[in-house]
Amino acid sequence: MSGEDNIFDRLTPRQRTLAGLVLALSNFMVVLDLTIANVSVPHIAGNLGITPDQGTWIITSYAVAEAICVPLTGWLAQRFGVVKMFIWAMICFGLFSMLCGLSMSLGMIVACRIGQGLCGGPIMPMSQTLMLRIFPPDRRARAMGLWAMTTLLGPAMGPIIGGYISDNWSWHWIFFINLPIAALCVFAAMALLRPVETETARVPIDKVGLALLVFWIGCLQVMLDLGRDHDWFADPLIVILAILALIGFLAFIIWELTEVHPIVDLRVFRHIGFTTGVLSLALCFGAYFSGIVVIPQWLQTSMGYTATWAGIVTAFTAMAALMSAPVAARMMGRVDPRFMISGAVLWLGLMTLWRAHWTSSIDFWSMAAPQFIQGFAMPFFLIPLTTLTLGSVRPEETASAAGLQNFLRTMAIAIATSLVLTGWGDGQRVSRNELAGVLQPADTQSALANIGLSTDQIRQIISNIVDQEALAIAVDHIFFISAMILFVAAAMVWLAPQPRADVDMSAAH
Repeated sequence: MSGEDNIFDRLTPRQRTLAGLVLALSNFMVVLDLTIANVSVPHIAGNLGITPDQGTWIITSYAVAEAICVPLTGWLAQRFGVVKMFIWAMICFGLFSMLCGLSMSLGMIVACRIGQGLCGGPIMPMSQTLMLRIFPPDRRARAMGLWAMTTLLGPAMGPIIGGYISDNWSWHWIFFINLPIAALCVFAAMALLRPVETETARVPIDKVGLALLVFWIGCLQVMLDLGRDHDWFADPLIVILAILALIGFLAFIIWELTEVHPIVDLRVFRHIGFTTGVLSLALCFGAYFSGIVVIPQWLQTSMGYTATWAGIVTAFTAMAALMSAPVAARMMGRVDPRFMISGAVLWLGLMTLWRAHWTSSIDFWSMAAPQFIQGFAMPFFLIPLTTLTLGSVRPEETASAAGLQNFLRTMAIAIATSLVLTGWGDGQRVSRNELAGVLQPADTQSALANIGLSTDQIRQIISNIVDQEALAIAVDHIFFISAMILFVAAAMVWLAPQPRADVDMSAAH
């Protein structure tokens, strides 16, 4: 332990500050990549000759790969050392970013995004672990504040940066910009972090559990992504994938509950506080992310917005979150976290309900208002939720609980993306049929004919108007369902007992 006791003396204050900035930058880059492609999907789809629906594989493949790799982070760090793994993860992340930018087909970009997610998954928890390792206890709060800011800033900047690059350069550059950042982080980590490397040990890995995890998540995600184009359970392929996902999931649960060294410790679900906390987290992130996915696509495909301006509308939420984060941090320890979480999620639900009344004639600031106002609630939900979940488990289970929490959050984002776009597409078709059934276009046709338009042109104009209105109605339906989910999550939080005060936050990925 003597080597660990003086670990803070291994770096000078200047080296420590530089290392902290590098770790925060690496986390920012990985979080940024979760949303940077959202507004660029229409550009990528057009360039590769695929539909925007197929283009969403670019979002979900990254999120799923990240979710699969997160439970492995602890084992990798113990086996090879946290600094060495961090450096290699950054090198591979940069390499796959370059390959994403060079992709010429859907298959290649999805494969490379999976590689990006597998390498990016461990970077977030490892950067946090290293932050806590290099800063002494009296400086940790400020260091973790900087780290948390990058977690909030990434999703905010992603749509704006992605939109600007897609509009003014080329979508390829949303991946190429990672290369200089990754190179800087690698060389800085090699120069600064080597003295704080962790000890290694030959820890066993649950190979069967890992294989089952990859199998059932893979089947589930392919089913969700292909279902839209294959008429769901009318297609035998989708039925087979659903059955395989269910069998894989049940086998995974049975194996993990009986394994001595499980890849995912499911036993922590016996704590009611943890279970209700992570389920609320999954529901909230899924409902919240539905807006991040659907708003940019709707604005670009139907409302005539550029990717840049669609990104700015989406980013207002995180801008407000940055302003309220210090207030939320100061309230921690003084207010029951359940009250903070429940109030914040209720606030998010009300703002989502507000957005459920958008129309095809809505202006920029009318969209920006609920986006901005809902952002103030985000830190009051995110910060205390960690206290609630990790404060509900035993101290020795904290690392497993934190990994599982991050896994469920990432999976919720991936599944929500698929379900939301499916619901949006189905809602558009239903709304279009309903509108066409009650349409009385005689007056419009005669008015357009009087200004010299042909019959075909008149039909096309009316069809375009119906399509635009159907899309807007479908967006409103998505927001209404999301609001109902958020209200359920706000109530669910109160099922958890009040957490203990002494929570070890060092494992909170």
